[in-house]
Amino acid sequence: MSKELREWIESDVAQFRDKPVSWLSSHNFFRDPVRPVYSDISYFLAPADGVILYQDEVGPDESLVDIKGRPYSLREALRDPCYDSRSIVVGIFMTFFDVHVNRISYPGRLSYWLLDAVDTTNRPMLGVEKSIIDDLRISLDEADYLHQNQRVVNRIDSLQLGQSYFILQVADYDVDSITPFGLRQNWPVAQGRRFSQIRYGSQVDLIVPLSPLWEFLPTQPVHCHVEAGIDTVIEIKERKRRKGAVPSR
Repeated sequence: MSKELREWIESDVAQFRDKPVSWLSSHNFFRDPVRPVYSDISYFLAPADGVILYQDEVGPDESLVDIKGRPYSLREALRDPCYDSRSIVVGIFMTFFDVHVNRISYPGRLSYWLLDAVDTTNRPMLGVEKSIIDDLRISLDEADYLHQNQRVVNRIDSLQLGQSYFILQVADYDVDSITPFGLRQNWPVAQGRRFSQIRYGSQVDLIVPLSPLWEFLPTQPVHCHVEAGIDTVIEIKERKRRKGAVPSR
């Protein structure tokens, strides 16, 4: 369940802090624990285990976060200059101590495409992880990987919502690849289903375009730790309609 940052480090991380990296890599990192399967289409569930770095409602060209004075927008995140939807975004950073299996936030049909690193190699994420684990703070000064690194854009088309949403996976510098569990496109996926894994410290952003039919309300505070497929991150409420009004799409 979701935990305040200090509580998560004391309860889940402290016991492994003195373990060597070789032990963490072979015994801790690749674990895929059995979890209950939750289904509640009144919510988006967390797509990843990790710490919420930021959550905000932004336009396609508005800055999600400033990294050393350089803005990072939705169009840059998705590498799509034509993206034109105002959206709510929840950014989740997965540390070395987190389970790295990603799960579907809301049911629909999944398609994905790989976007390579801007440079020849990915940028490291260790600066952000160090600030979280060692300093109990969230510093995005070292988050230049958001501008540069390899990513996979997963689009889920939801029949219930009548729209699409996106799960954006961003890989760390020492990652060979982001590994989807299924290679088909446009395949049906249930809420909470395992769909992919990213090696080592990485990031996942949930991007939900705003809707004239639904309100999307964040359910967790920034800088708390969430678990994929278990914790809610966005509540969905039907918008109140004026009598006789026909909603636009």
